[in-house]
This record gives sequence, C-alpha cells and structure tokens, in this order.
Amino acid sequence: MDSYDITSNTILEPRDDMEFESHEAAYSFYKEYAKSMGFGTAKLSSRRSRASKEFIDAKFSCIRYGNKQQSDDAINPRPSPKIGCKASMHVKRRQNGKWFIYSFVKEHNHELLPAQVHFFRSHRNVDPLKNDVRIRRRKNLAAVSKLFNAYQNVDCLETYMRNQHDKGRSLVLDPADSQVLLEYFMQMQEENPKFFYAFDLNEEHRLRNVFWVDAKGMEDYTNFGDVVSFDSTYFTNKYKISLVLFVGVNHHIQPTLLGCALIADETVYTFVWLLQTWFLAMGERAPQVILTDQNSAIKAAVAAVFPETRHCFSLWNVLEMIPRHLEYLSPWHDNFMEKFYKCIYRSWTEEQFEKRWWKLVEKFHLREVQWIQLLYEDRKHWVPTFMRGISFAALSTPSRSESLNSLFDKYVRGETSLREFIEQYRVILEDRYEEEAKADFDAWHETPELKSPSPFEKQMSLVYTHEIFKKFQVEVLGAAACHLKKENEFETTTTYEVKDFEDNQNFMVEWNESKLDIYCSCRSFEYKGYLCRHAIIVLQMSGVFSIPSKYILQRWTNAAKSRHVISERLDEMQSKVRRYNDLCRRAIILGEEGSISQESYSMALSAIQEALKQCASLNISVESNARPITSDVLSVCATEEENQFGNTSKDKVPYPLVVNTNGNSSRADTGRGKGSNQATQQLTWNVRTQDGCHQMELSDMRPTQLHNFVQTPLQVLPTMFHNVAPTQFHNVPTTHLLDSRLPR
Repeated sequence: MDSYDITSNTILEPRDDMEFESHEAAYSFYKEYAKSMGFGTAKLSSRRSRASKEFIDAKFSCIRYGNKQQSDDAINPRPSPKIGCKASMHVKRRQNGKWFIYSFVKEHNHELLPAQVHFFRSHRNVDPLKNDVRIRRRKNLAAVSKLFNAYQNVDCLETYMRNQHDKGRSLVLDPADSQVLLEYFMQMQEENPKFFYAFDLNEEHRLRNVFWVDAKGMEDYTNFGDVVSFDSTYFTNKYKISLVLFVGVNHHIQPTLLGCALIADETVYTFVWLLQTWFLAMGERAPQVILTDQNSAIKAAVAAVFPETRHCFSLWNVLEMIPRHLEYLSPWHDNFMEKFYKCIYRSWTEEQFEKRWWKLVEKFHLREVQWIQLLYEDRKHWVPTFMRGISFAALSTPSRSESLNSLFDKYVRGETSLREFIEQYRVILEDRYEEEAKADFDAWHETPELKSPSPFEKQMSLVYTHEIFKKFQVEVLGAAACHLKKENEFETTTTYEVKDFEDNQNFMVEWNESKLDIYCSCRSFEYKGYLCRHAIIVLQMSGVFSIPSKYILQRWTNAAKSRHVISERLDEMQSKVRRYNDLCRRAIILGEEGSISQESYSMALSAIQEALKQCASLNISVESNARPITSDVLSVCATEEENQFGNTSKDKVPYPLVVNTNGNSSRADTGRGKGSNQATQQLTWNVRTQDGCHQMELSDMRPTQLHNFVQTPLQVLPTMFHNVAPTQFHNVPTTHLLDSRLPR
C-alpha cells in the first residue's frame, strides 16, 4: 500500500489502497478532493479507543450529508444545507498507526459547484495565493467580459440649447489626474473591449464632461433597468471630484453601478449630454423610473431625453433639504417635521394631502417661501400619495443612510482625489461582483427555512431570492399582529382599516377582488417591491391564499435574469424557477470543463449552439406570439469564438467618440434622437485627422463618407487635455484612447 502525499499536485479520487499518517491527514486529503470536485466538507464523527484514548475511527462527509433537524417550536431556525446527501469517506486506524479508507461513497444527490467552491467554509483561506479574493475577482470579471458582443449602431448625438454664459467651461483636472484618467481608460479598453466611454469637449477643445461604464454595468441594466438612481450627491456637496453615478439594484437587493461621470457644471446642457450618452451606452433603452435630486436642470434634461420615463425625486434628498431651506424654523423643527411627515406619509388621498399641505403652510407661514412653492409644484415627483402603481425597488428611502447609494460612500469621501477614486473604481466593481456571486451561490446551495404554515410563505419560498424572501417572510409573520375592520364597500372595491399592533398604527387597505388590485397606505409595494402584512391579512380574510401575480416582480425572483416573462400561474412559475436554477448550475459545470482546452471549448460551443437553436424553435412553435430570438441568440454564440480568438488585433478596436459642442451649429427642425420632443441644436464632431481638421455633421454624411469617417484615427487628446504636456502623449496609440458606440 502507498501512503498518500498531501503535497502532491495531483488530486486523486479516494481508493482502498490509500494510507495516511493520521486522521487529520486523511481529512486534508478529502478536503482537497472535495475542493477539486466542487463541494464542501465536514467532520461527521470520530471515535477514540477506550484503552489508549487515541483516535481509531473518523468519518468525513459532504456538507449536505444527512437531513436537517429542527424542532417545531424553534423561534429563529437557521437555514441548513443538509438535503440527505450520502457522499462520505470513512477511515480507520491500523495496529501500525497508519490510517486506511474503510468505505467511500462518491455519489451526491445535488449539483457540484467547482467554480464557487471558495465560498464553502471548509475551503476558505486554505491556499492564500489561490484563494486570494482580488485574484478571483479579476478572473471573474475577465470571464464576464467575454459574454458581451460588440456595440450596436447608434443614432447621432443631439443636444439642447445651453446657457451662453457657460460657454467654454471645462472640467478642472490636475495634469497628473488627466494622465491617470487616460491610462486607466486605455487599460480598461485592453482588458475589456466592451468598456464604454465618451468625452465631451467645449469650444476650445477642452475636456468638459466624461462618462464611462463597464460591460457588467451594461449587462446589469439589461436585467435590472426598470429603476435607476441618478446620484449627484458628490457633485452637489462639493467633493474634490465632480462625480455623479448611475445606480441600480439587482435581485439580491445589492447596488449595481450602471455608469460614472465627471461633469464640469450642472447646466441643462451637461445633464442632457450625460443622460443621452448613458442612454446610448445602455442600448437605447429608457428606464421605467428614474430617481434624481430635486434639481431644475436635471428635471428639464430628464423630460427632454426620457419623456416616457416616470421621473421622481429621491425622498431622502427632499427631506435632507428641509433644514437647509427652512433654517429659521429650528425652534419649531420637531413640531414641523411631525406635521410634515403626517402630511406626506399619512395622506390616503390626493385631496387629503392638499388639505394637510395648505394647513401646514399656513401654520408655519411658509406661503412666500420659494422652495416650498417649488416643492408643491413638483409634488407628483416625490409625494408618496402620488406614487401609486410605481415600484422603486428599494432605491427611494427616507434617509440616505438607508439607501443603497450610501454603500458607495465608503469608497468616495470629500477629500478623495481622482487618482484615488480610479484606484477604488476597480475595487468597487470587484466587490459588487463578489457579493453577487456569493448571493447566487447561497441561492443555489441552501433552501430557505419556513417559519409558519402560511400559504403565502410557502408560495414565495420557491420564487423569491433569499434576500427578498427573508424580508417578505417578516411581513407574513407580522400579519399575525394585525387586525382589520371593514370601513366601506363601493361596487367591487372594499376599504379596510388595519390596526398594526407591532407599530401601533392604523393603515388603510383598498381591495378590488374582481381585478385583484390591492393598495395599502404604508406603500410597501411601491417602495420595496413586495406586499406588506396589511395587504396579506386582507387577502387572507378575503379567502385569497396566494399572492396575485401582478405583485410578484420578476426582478426579485430567481428567474430575474431570464429573457422570458414569468408565468402568471404559480405552479408554472415555480417549475420554471426550478428549471432555471438547475440549468444555471449545469452551465457553470459546462463552462469549467469546456474552457480547459480549445477542443473542449469547441465541443461545448457547438453543443450550446445546437441546443439554443432547438430550444428557440420549440419555444416559438409552442408560443406563436413569442418574440423571435433565434437569430439574435445564435449570433452571440457564433461570434463569440471570433471575438475571443480571431479579432484580437489592435486595429479592430472601435475608434473613439469625442463630442465637441459648436456654438454656431444650425438649429434642427425636428429632434431626431430617441426621446427628443423639442427643437434641438445639432452636435458636430470636430475631428483632427492626418489630413487636417474637419468639421462634420453626421446627418449630412453619405454612407460612404460615414464609413471613411469611422475608419479615421483621432488625434485630439493634446487639445482636450490642455494642461497636459504634449510629450506625455508621445507613445499613446490613438486607436486605444477612447471607446464608444459608432454608427454603422
């Protein structure tokens, strides 16, 4: 028999002829084997000799070995990974002190996860080099970048009238910061060709605004672009860097970074340029809801670029401005805030809000305060009473500390320099991706624990992600502390008053059984995206024991990233979620195996292409009104290998988009850009080529001219960064400096 050497690089499967120096050595071997296979381990049992007191027997198992045992009266049961798996290794000690494998069970009753194995507790910090978080994150990001195709074509940028007194304003950057920004964009372009960025120049060819977003941000917007927060806090509060962020939220209630920008001012022009550029980067898909600060310039820009999008002000932004605009009310602040909260939170109807608002204005003599007048004019942008039918997906909260945006505050402080932020930006992306991967792993690895016999809890346990389910579970349990009383009934609509004994408050719930419409004055669904305990108790007492499908947002489900809308039938929805999760787990295994060699990659790619083709054809034949997606899906796979292996030369990188606003541009007769609803001023591109400087309007170009224009290298950086010495750009390849979407 051969003793097993744990230092060997080859991980073998346990065999009967293996021997170990100790039971700890045997466990170390089993852990290494488990790590290579993709499951966690645990020491199941061990036994000592009664005579010598030495260990003589030990058993190690998969972390999912056995069945969870939970008493019925457990107050706060903990989730358990145990699902009856039998995989294990039993070792015993010989008379000579050596340990041998007494029995070994290889088969598992669940999928193995080699790509996420570092999340298992038994495999953390085993190998500091291989387990280094930063290394893993960079590998993960590199893998994600391969999932994206080249940019689509775009319409030419159009802009709006700008204030003439702002003519020539430029972004204030130190020479060193300018160089850092350029080098970072070049580096990101080389690592990920789908990285998007664009520069806006003023009349003097000086840098005015900068925008950029990584490929993961664009993919996140595809899945979670219903609600977006445009956060200008760092710019408004005069931070050292004039930073603004586009923030979204994924299905695990985690913030996603959908874009960053550095801006020179807060004029309508700047915000229109920024929103339009972001709109192009996101595939020309407007969000359903956009949250911003209360700012007249932003308001005008959103109305111009996104006329169909519901524009709302962040509630915390409005509340935080009260002390600034009503400073003289300090002696009566507490009394004012009490009345103010009652007005905006406790008003059940618009008429009730109007009555309380004007009573508040008269009581504190605020009728002549300009900000109060503006706040009232914009009431439909921020007052909760007017938010019926909207979902903010947890992005609008009463205070910034509770908002998801505040999570970025740990990366950006008042004194943070541009160089420091650029260094932190990569960390932000890595942290966001790591947290999402961990949440996905938990969702696949553990099933949520039910804490009540409620049919609502059981229904959503298989649909919601873990994080949303835990929050919804609190509402289900809280329904026991609610008592309802019918207030009135009008045709098909019944209004109830629900007493919440936990909060010691009364809430109004409106229920239309024929339409399955339910609305609560606590507005949980609008602000959080799931029904509250007050609505649940009304449904229960009305004989409805499942959540209506219209109140199950796909963005909060395990099928959030699916390209098809979830079914309205509960059983079909749950079956789809199970199938979706199972395919995701198998895809990870296929990715691991298929990436080992070019041959295995080609085989896996061919299998995926064939499976996609057959599935798409089947789905189209079954659902006659389904969207035809076969060609789009197959084109992704067909070009993937070409993008990875055939198009790696530098001359294939798209040329940059540099926007230069010309004050003498002619007025457009009609707005051609998507979202334009007024006469606009055309953007021209000032392009410095090898033959000299040319000024072009895309609308005036013939197709052949446009083709030649796209192929022309740009040499504009020395004039953009006016405070950077020309010698600093001597070795900078112009084809890698900027990247953006270009017309075909």
